[in-house]
Amino acid sequence: MPWNLTTTHAQVGDLVQLVGLRHKSFIFPLAEGGTFQTHRGILQHNDLIGLPWGSQVFSHTGAPFFLLQPALADILINLKRSTQILYPKEIGFILVTMGIGEGQRVMEAGTGSGAMTIALSYAVGNTGRVFSYDQRAEFQNLARKNVTRLGLENRIEFKERDIAQGFDETDIDAFFLDVPGPAGFIPQVRAALKPGGFFCALVPTVNQVQTLLTALRRHHFAFLEVCELLLRYYKPEPTRFRPTDRMVAHTGYLVFARRIEPSADPRAVELLTEQKMGDLADETPPWLVEDNETNSEPEA
Repeated sequence: MPWNLTTTHAQVGDLVQLVGLRHKSFIFPLAEGGTFQTHRGILQHNDLIGLPWGSQVFSHTGAPFFLLQPALADILINLKRSTQILYPKEIGFILVTMGIGEGQRVMEAGTGSGAMTIALSYAVGNTGRVFSYDQRAEFQNLARKNVTRLGLENRIEFKERDIAQGFDETDIDAFFLDVPGPAGFIPQVRAALKPGGFFCALVPTVNQVQTLLTALRRHHFAFLEVCELLLRYYKPEPTRFRPTDRMVAHTGYLVFARRIEPSADPRAVELLTEQKMGDLADETPPWLVEDNETNSEPEA
């Protein structure tokens, strides 16, 4: 795998990161006899091969760099893209909140440039599987290239399809949805998720959040949460410690939920009501209404 964080020295085929003045960085694979050219000079790959990570190296003009292994965040920010990508601040929170880990089967709809695809495939490991759906071939072609560059292609199945037609897989552990009009696809998402499975959607506008919340409750999702993440960096200077001049602020709303299997038992009403599982918050859940109508005796 080209991107390997477990080694101590740079080797042929490794994905490396050179970080220079003002944190300007470059990510590329090491090749025997290769040359890396930058506006700050030229570096020969052979001079980097075999060096310990963290070594300081210099271009032919004397410009200094540190030789590092790129973090996942570095790779995602520097992806070739044709669409807006998720930022690491959202991706990390999504992975932890949905409990993504080794061996899981996870799905995303809206492949885009492959940033979330890469993060999911990294998290599920060699024994897991990521299923990525998108109806635009150009997006999936770019995502394939980005994934292959990291050596993660064996963990992913790309599928080109309008997701209104549904998904091939069932009993998925977690589902990430990043498409226009997400509320219209909740029945298809529910059919793909396992009972109790995790759901997350990235939603750009308030009105779409409201519509999505209604759709989730009507299709038996509970434990709904909505949040946005704002990230502020600080200057790491003891004598001038203060916020930096810029911050990564609002990039979208995250909506989380879990697929539940509601019971018709009258004892379930209090919990279902607490989760606002009716068409409206003050209504009896529709499946309890249907159950009562089915079990009622016909009028004489």
